Amino acid sequence: MDNLVRDPVIIQTKLGAFRVQFSPRGLARLEFCTSRVSSVPSKRQRTASLPYNLKRQLQRYADGKPVRWNVPVDLSSGTSFQQGVWRVLTTIPRGETRSYGWVAQQVGKPKASRAVGAACGANPVPVIVPCHRVIAGDGSLGGFGGGLPMKRRLLALERNH
Repeated sequence: MDNLVRDPVIIQTKLGAFRVQFSPRGLARLEFCTSRVSSVPSKRQRTASLPYNLKRQLQRYADGKPVRWNVPVDLSSGTSFQQGVWRVLTTIPRGETRSYGWVAQQVGKPKASRAVGAACGANPVPVIVPCHRVIAGDGSLGGFGGGLPMKRRLLALERNH
């Protein structure tokens, strides 16, 4: 099977721009664009077709509407431990949070809270695999690859709708 990942595509939402890439297995990367991205997509981006209505789903999510993600995700970039953590993250209900310790318990490694944090940081498809729903045991936010302001924003978005 071809392992090449297609060229990235930028999707604009109310939360900002996301850069997405697909592999033959599914969505392989979803990143928050941290630099200013032109709202006018390149010709290649305009003509790229995004499977599974991903653009519409991301925009609905950014609008605060519940989304049932139907895009297959390619988590093959992670170790077996990371993949186990990422699977657990998908079980955390929208609008709720769990601690790093809770996730560690779920993957059968109760003393691996820090490793869970590292796995969350390595998550290739945040939002769809909701690592932003994981917080520290003391209730503080912990970290987030998209930055703590975005983590606060995502949690508020999910709680308010």
